[in-house]
Amino acid sequence: MTRTPLLLATANAGKLAELREMLPGVDVCGLRDVGIDDLDEPADEYVANACAKALEASRRSGLVALADDSGLAVDALSGAPGAFSARYAGVHGDNAGNRALLLARMAHVPAALRGARFRCVLALADTAGPLRERALWRHGECRGSIGFEARGGGGFGYDPIFVPDGETRTMAELSSDEKHARSHRAMALRAMRPLLQGYLELRDAVATARRGALR
Repeated sequence: MTRTPLLLATANAGKLAELREMLPGVDVCGLRDVGIDDLDEPADEYVANACAKALEASRRSGLVALADDSGLAVDALSGAPGAFSARYAGVHGDNAGNRALLLARMAHVPAALRGARFRCVLALADTAGPLRERALWRHGECRGSIGFEARGGGGFGYDPIFVPDGETRTMAELSSDEKHARSHRAMALRAMRPLLQGYLELRDAVATARRGALR
């Protein structure tokens, strides 16, 4: 296990739980563990938002921070709700309202035209360490389609109405292991993992060297 703690820079309980599950062997904490309620999303684009959140979380906590920005892009809605997925119905985090509005706007779209994709960008920042004011990012995507009704009690957000390609079940009907094998967040973390692991090991080595120099 790496000794350098990693701050998962999200106030979304669902995202926090998923990232914890997918990062065994890493000492992780969430925003509220370090006294931060939430972080602003200043842009209308995933990379900019993820990097801004990672940098702000690292500045305020002094920790290595990993931030997520993700959303759902629907082909028939010209890519909406996109980066505004969490507040599509007007209130940030209103999952039921977001799903209901999306289904209403898709009510007359036939099955063949209901294509969609989940996208996730993960950004890594460490303003007190070697990265300084740079953020490193990786992304992942999961293609599928929008169902005609919500199904399943797992996951969160749009999971109950999103059917991954090759599946008849919604993302919310998949087991955690099944979801972690194919979700956009899992794909982004798979791309980020070698970079993250190497960076945390570097920070461990730096901390060990500093402790040795102080003896």
